[in-house]
Amino acid sequence: MKHEKTRIYGLIGKDIKYSFSRKFFIEKFKQESIFNVDYKIFDIPKIEDASFIFQNPYLKGCNVTIPYKTSIIPFLTQIMPEAKSIGSVNVVKITNKCRIGFNTDVLGFECSFKKQFKRIKNKKDFKALILGTGGVSKTISFVLDKLKIPYQYISRKKNRGVLVYEDINQNLLKKYKMIINCTPIGTYPNVNSCPSLPYQYVSSEHYFYDLVYNPNKTLFLKKAEEKGALIQNGLEMFYLQAEESWKIWKEI
Repeated sequence: MKHEKTRIYGLIGKDIKYSFSRKFFIEKFKQESIFNVDYKIFDIPKIEDASFIFQNPYLKGCNVTIPYKTSIIPFLTQIMPEAKSIGSVNVVKITNKCRIGFNTDVLGFECSFKKQFKRIKNKKDFKALILGTGGVSKTISFVLDKLKIPYQYISRKKNRGVLVYEDINQNLLKKYKMIINCTPIGTYPNVNSCPSLPYQYVSSEHYFYDLVYNPNKTLFLKKAEEKGALIQNGLEMFYLQAEESWKIWKEI
């Protein structure tokens, strides 16, 4: 394999050794008999390091994950309308020295969510708590707005319109039946961690969605399942957004 002919794709993030992205795309390349191509994990401690990654002339595209889905934007030359309105980018396409930002998380979350949402009773009164206020949570709220599902942000720090974990009590969990974890808490190898919630008030009426997919069942989901809640991890969302990423890159 000659290096000058190698096309490079990759994943930009922090503490992302757990990611399935490289395995997924290497298998995708083999399935489609695509040669002289590689997928790398760019695990960087700060977003400023992205400038060095983008200097690679063989880089044709990359995925972006926690915690850089918002902070990657200043490094781009163009952002697609939907990604711009959300304020979150998880896919970058590089062509003719132009770095274009996309958001395929929207499709990934919406499609995977709708499958399970069909099983929910009393949809009319359905409300969601979004754990985290980063780039991915903006995508989730965008989809919920589209589906006309009310939601409330939860964060470690109290801000205008945002509650903190200490505010979550029995009454709040009666009003909000869906809990969506948009934080990396519980991701491998920190499998014994979970968002701080009063799980004793969770019931079979709740729907817990964890965007984390490694491990397959986080402590967050295990605790909810013990109370009879409907649970779902982020693996299907991962596959859906990754497939959409590849469709974008294949046009190069």
